[in-house]
Amino acid sequence: MSPSPVLLVIAHGSRDPRHAATVHALVREVRAQRPGVRVETAFLDFTLPSVSGVLESLAAEGVRDVVALPLLLTRAFHAKADIPAVLRQAPRTLRIHQADVLGPDPLLVTALERRLYEAGLTPADKPTTGVVLASAGSSDPEAIAVIAEIAREWRHTGWCAVRPAFASASLPRTDDAVRELRALGCQRVAVAPYVLAPGRLPDRIAAGAAGADVLADVLGPAPEVARVLVARYEAAAVRELTALGA
Repeated sequence: MSPSPVLLVIAHGSRDPRHAATVHALVREVRAQRPGVRVETAFLDFTLPSVSGVLESLAAEGVRDVVALPLLLTRAFHAKADIPAVLRQAPRTLRIHQADVLGPDPLLVTALERRLYEAGLTPADKPTTGVVLASAGSSDPEAIAVIAEIAREWRHTGWCAVRPAFASASLPRTDDAVRELRALGCQRVAVAPYVLAPGRLPDRIAAGAAGADVLADVLGPAPEVARVLVARYEAAAVRELTALGA
């Protein structure tokens, strides 16, 4: 039987050391959930190892099959352009299949609620609490539409209201969404960062949450996030085997 494809988790990268530490913690959770799969980590910018460096090392070891998984919550520019461009430069001996991005997925909403409860809310607070779904933001209309749809669907699970917000590129900002929820009459306002790791834009979300009652932590190494990674990997691995006629 052929070995399972190597899972290469590709993160954006950041000058903020908290970013890489959180990514590595998430990868450790993935390894714990799938101990039989080799998992490697690479970064697009700012942080080592680079994607090209890891791919060259894998090729030198004789690895054949790789599933490259973008550690992204929406299918925006990095997933559509940056990552495919880097993967096209990989050694020819590697067979690489790019997995889908993580979002949207119901498990990510479960992870968001986990972080809100860890920040002090309880399920009984839902009917009186408005939530700001605060993402990094994007100039890609598809990505913005996905965030808006998540907010609409999440509202139906019992929250007083849910509003999307963005740290960059799009409006509204987090503080604007907080004020809107106050104006709607929500007794309590919580901000749920829809981001994977700390950094400049998550810090901007936190600054905009100053008027809220509750600020949840980033998704980070939540077990639900790791489960989504595993699911995306397994789906890509199946597609790879199907393409090879296995």
